Amino acid sequence: MLQLAAPHTWPASIFPVLTAVALAVAQLEWHAVSGIMVCVLLAISVLFQSAVNTINDYFDYVKGTDTLDNQDDPTDAVLVYNKVNPRSVLVFAIVLIALAFLLGIYCIVAAGWAPLIIALIGVLILFLYSGGKTPISYLPIGEIVSGFTFGGLVTYASYICLTLRYDPLVFVWGIPVMIGVGLIMLTNNGCDIEKDALAGRKTLPVLIGYENMCTLYHALIYVWIASICLIVLLWFRSGWIVLPFMLLAAHPLGRALLANPLKPETRGAAFAQITSLNVALGSFYAAAIFASTTGVCLL
Repeated sequence: MLQLAAPHTWPASIFPVLTAVALAVAQLEWHAVSGIMVCVLLAISVLFQSAVNTINDYFDYVKGTDTLDNQDDPTDAVLVYNKVNPRSVLVFAIVLIALAFLLGIYCIVAAGWAPLIIALIGVLILFLYSGGKTPISYLPIGEIVSGFTFGGLVTYASYICLTLRYDPLVFVWGIPVMIGVGLIMLTNNGCDIEKDALAGRKTLPVLIGYENMCTLYHALIYVWIASICLIVLLWFRSGWIVLPFMLLAAHPLGRALLANPLKPETRGAAFAQITSLNVALGSFYAAAIFASTTGVCLL
């Protein structure tokens, strides 16, 4: 169950909520942000991320994408290596989603129906991502969809629950989170480019080729860091003091990731590096927003 939930991907679900918390604190005051709500939102987001990972493994198995011949990592093909009953895996995913919705009742009572509507959109995307005749994960839009869903929708829904405000600028402030989540998916698809091509998956790396994928991957790392600096300097100026420390922390992590060839044999290292960079940049981004607790500086 833990392998299906894939904890190494949880930064993709934790940092959207952390960013929303930082935004709420920057606009309100510490005492106005509910600690219970923060814990509930974190639990919901992690449950949904775990459900996404579980369903993805389930469909990769039943569609024959993951086999002993083309999958060397036991943690990335849990059903293949552990001979788990597929029906049990599907039930586990449904239980995760059900638990998330039960916790969501608290959010609905506190913030109205908007979080529920966003959650339903997320569940629809969840099943379309891995299921159906042409899953989103088989198309060159997987990185965009996953980034927007967790980096955009989760951040926005969490922000609404914490502030009871509807501010579309949250999607702009969530751009660094979207890029970070998208890069986790691009890491996966980049390392699996040969396997995916043989399986008939038209992922972005398969579509544009290995060399172009590496160029895009490296460019997005720089854009990711630049977007954090730009957003902080434009809207959260009091947090600029955090940026030099962020750059110092990100330099060795980013350098290691840029040197990774994104091949099947370096997949484990690539995931560790992109996860570490997500943790570092996500933490410092939130810290920069927290540091601007005097309010948002609008141009």
